Amino acid sequence: MLDKTKNAAAASDAGWLTLFSGGNAIHSLVLSGGVALHALNIYIVTTVMPSVVRDIGGLDYYAWSTTLFVAASILGAALSARLLARAGAGGAYAVAALVFALGSLACALAPVMPLLLGGRAIQGFGGGLLYALAYGVIRMVFPATLWARAIGLISATWGTATLVGPAVGGVFAEYGAWRAAFWSLLPLTAVLAILALSTLPRTTSGARGPLPLTQLTLLIGIVLVLSVSGTLTATAEQIAGVSAALVLFAVLVASERRAAGRLLPQGTLSPRSPLAALYATIALAMIGMQPEIYVPYLLQELHGRSPLVAGYIAALMALGWTAGSMTSAHWEGGRARKTITAGPFFGLAGLLTIAAFMPIISAGFAAIAVPLCLGIAAVGFGIGLAWPHIVTAVYAAAPVGEEEKAAASITTIQLFAASLGAALAGMTANLAGIGEGTAQGASSAAIWLFGLFALAPALGIASARSASANRHIQNQEMH
Repeated sequence: MLDKTKNAAAASDAGWLTLFSGGNAIHSLVLSGGVALHALNIYIVTTVMPSVVRDIGGLDYYAWSTTLFVAASILGAALSARLLARAGAGGAYAVAALVFALGSLACALAPVMPLLLGGRAIQGFGGGLLYALAYGVIRMVFPATLWARAIGLISATWGTATLVGPAVGGVFAEYGAWRAAFWSLLPLTAVLAILALSTLPRTTSGARGPLPLTQLTLLIGIVLVLSVSGTLTATAEQIAGVSAALVLFAVLVASERRAAGRLLPQGTLSPRSPLAALYATIALAMIGMQPEIYVPYLLQELHGRSPLVAGYIAALMALGWTAGSMTSAHWEGGRARKTITAGPFFGLAGLLTIAAFMPIISAGFAAIAVPLCLGIAAVGFGIGLAWPHIVTAVYAAAPVGEEEKAAASITTIQLFAASLGAALAGMTANLAGIGEGTAQGASSAAIWLFGLFALAPALGIASARSASANRHIQNQEMH
């Protein structure tokens, strides 16, 4: 038994070493570098935005810096498969890096907020391309045995950016050099473009077909409506905004079913489609993660933690995702397939734990710190544990000829679900009384937020079971 354990560990180490040796090493650097650039930009800009507003004004448009960035990121992700087919991996990365650099340059030079918002939209489009291209290119440059590890590496990259980004942004903000934050991205982007062009394959598939313009327009419309709804304070206005988004979503689904140019791979909207179950599991996981945005506020208001401490406790969710991915990325066969079902259980347990302990203020923070931190980390760990194998399952279930579209759709659905979840979290928190500015209102919001959002991983358990039972996923286990 001991020999089997040693052999398994040696095989795992060999797999990781293979990912960082020979030609795989430079491919790993390019793919993780693109994701790191997108992620670092998100956290750096979030940190320096107060300095931006103090310098060039535009406080009324503060939230739109994120809104336009996310909307453009979703658009970029949705179009990444087409760019990959037309320009090849190397060309697609170079184009994405160029777009990202132009957006960063516009932000660095912006004299007023409207121009900075335009730069943020361009940045978001390029960043969405970079993020989605990573999932599309993994299956092109690595053998199937390394796919899960490569996906785990991407997760680790994002988790690292969660810690590094705010610290780097804080340095720029501390010295009043917010423009330098954008300038600093340009040389990194140039290096990424050069490496991608010189190392990634340039083979094109020549794929053609009509653009899904109607679906893309509806998708962006939904994101904008949800973003605006999240900024409203009146309950009736929020409900109206979410209702409008649901109507647009129904129209989106109907359009996708009958369109010649599809946003998703063929057959995805069929209830029996393996992709439908996998994408649903991804969406529910991302929705369940969104109450995280209120963790720093609740820790400060209910438990008197400093902004720095509260921020890093909230970051445990992202670190949990990284830990989960690195834990399971080398698993294979039935063990790997079971992570797809096991992941939502961790999310459910984590959210219920937060709902139980976050509102407790009488016992003191020391009494609840350990279970609360474990609950926060568990939410991310569950998603990370399943993530490498959900993504590889999408690769396996993709219709022939639509592999790039299936891979790009992962990011599109991930970002869209995050936007939906954030809007619903805002509405839930406001309805629960967080706007009262009292400890009672914050406590009520904590219970409703994390308790209600536990429904997402609960539903995710059912969709994950459906996905892991599909023959495509079981066939993948045998190979």
